[in-house]
Amino acid sequence: MDTSSAAPHRLDPAGGCPHADNARLLARGSVAPVLMPGDIEGMAVLGHEALREFLAHPDVAKHARHFTALRGGRIAQGWPLMTFAAVRGMTTADGDDHRRLRSLVSRAFTARRVAQLRPRVEELTDSLLDDLVHAALSDGGAADLRRHFALPLPMRVISELLGVADHYRDRLHRLSSQVVATDIGPEQVIAANSGLVAVLDEIAAAKAAEPGNDLISALIAARDEDGDRLSRQELTGTLVLMIIAGHETTMNLVTNAVRALCGHPDQLDLVRRGQAGWDDVVEETLRWDAPVSYFPFRYPVRDLTVDGTVIPQGTPVLAGYSAAGRDPAVYGADADRFDVTRPGRSGTPRHLSLGHGAHYCLGAPLARLEAGIALERLFTRFPDLELAVAEDELIRHASFVGNSVRTLPVRPRP
Repeated sequence: MDTSSAAPHRLDPAGGCPHADNARLLARGSVAPVLMPGDIEGMAVLGHEALREFLAHPDVAKHARHFTALRGGRIAQGWPLMTFAAVRGMTTADGDDHRRLRSLVSRAFTARRVAQLRPRVEELTDSLLDDLVHAALSDGGAADLRRHFALPLPMRVISELLGVADHYRDRLHRLSSQVVATDIGPEQVIAANSGLVAVLDEIAAAKAAEPGNDLISALIAARDEDGDRLSRQELTGTLVLMIIAGHETTMNLVTNAVRALCGHPDQLDLVRRGQAGWDDVVEETLRWDAPVSYFPFRYPVRDLTVDGTVIPQGTPVLAGYSAAGRDPAVYGADADRFDVTRPGRSGTPRHLSLGHGAHYCLGAPLARLEAGIALERLFTRFPDLELAVAEDELIRHASFVGNSVRTLPVRPRP
């Protein structure tokens, strides 16, 4: 069905739960015209099979030089999605540039390297569960699992990999959360982006003066040894990507999984009885409530027809991961049901929430490791863990990019 002439769906800058809108849009077709902040027109690819095709299509690019409205000067300063388009790094690079930038960091995320991180992730998890108990005891028996557990675990792991000192982490998270927000004004956008770059430049300068056995030091060495391998802007852009993607998505994944299990105790029982594993919980959460809802941007380098809908050359396209995860054309009439025993389809990815094709998430093995350990140890230590507020009282993340809630008050009962 060609939906390119349909009235565009206005994305809510304040975010909110995406699933009702996704279902309405999917009922009309796999591709939908959308209006982003500033009335910038774009498209969203929502259907699972359409998105899988689009993500790997050879005529789809990531570099912002293909963004017609940006190239034509129609994007205002302080546009909340500008970082996703303009940051210099592997997420906005194509072809040889993408392979060059990805190769500089890929060794830190191989299956072997990630497996070596398991003892440290387990150690951090146990320590943070202690912190969760202390927070609950000091606040009437409830604590914010997102603040005390889902956030600090991936933030500490990625910081240690990069070589970021402890005292930078709160600032980096605060600025990162503003960079991925879609409901803030131009002045806040500019301040958040300049602030994040300034902190990362400060960290890089300190590492240049005193290198260590960490990823930032290795990237600086690559920049200094041969400027063709990594420019200064690419170094900063790579760090922006590593910090944001390295903790925001895993934080949302753990938060969403805990919500799902607390809301579906029958599914938790299946895991406890050995009828499903914690890896199944992680994968079903990625499908059912993807940590990223709409990810910016890709651009067709020519007019492209996707599932019968024409996407004009230079259109900014959002990857609709949360919609694709509940596409009934792939997952059936019960696509909205959280089911940890849901089988994968032969020859088809179980979900697309970590991407597909050349830009598949480099940190996927680490995210899976962190989430699996976090959930297993959390529910083993607190088998009667429950939400401290009703699900419908939880306030959603202020972004249509990230998909989660702002806080998750729980009662960690042993």
